[in-house]
Amino acid sequence: MPKQELSSSNNAVYRIALHLVLVTKYRRKVLTPKVLARCIQLVETTCGRWGSTVLECNGEADHVHVLMEIPPRVRPSDLVNNMKTVTSRLLRKEFEAVRRAYRKPVLWSPSYCIVSAGGASLDVLKTYVQNQQASTKKEDRGYPQPGAAGAKAGACATGS
Repeated sequence: MPKQELSSSNNAVYRIALHLVLVTKYRRKVLTPKVLARCIQLVETTCGRWGSTVLECNGEADHVHVLMEIPPRVRPSDLVNNMKTVTSRLLRKEFEAVRRAYRKPVLWSPSYCIVSAGGASLDVLKTYVQNQQASTKKEDRGYPQPGAAGAKAGACATGS
């Protein structure tokens, strides 16, 4: 089984990976390569301020994809709204073409798509949860035991 690296805080062990798609208002093709490169920098900076990590970020002339990991204390909607505000304001300020594309001070569509990513598939998780009643011992449920071979801090076995 592949191992999954986990993060930890005082009271949680986690890995929350999200795939975010932001679309320009009216799908206007205003994200030139130069604008997109600056947008990616701003997304990485904004995520860093929220304690989040950008795993991958890229896009096309009318949309941006962001694959990121967030800590449990961050509400995805708050992070996304802040990211949209910061990138919109600064890209319009720095690039005349972006500013001229819209009559009002906007860049992004008010909607967005955000999907959880990574980890085990839903079928694997469903089977795992259904089998919880069948087993009551930790070692029977696939948890590594302290001192047992294969027990490794910061890693979690997932099905693929």
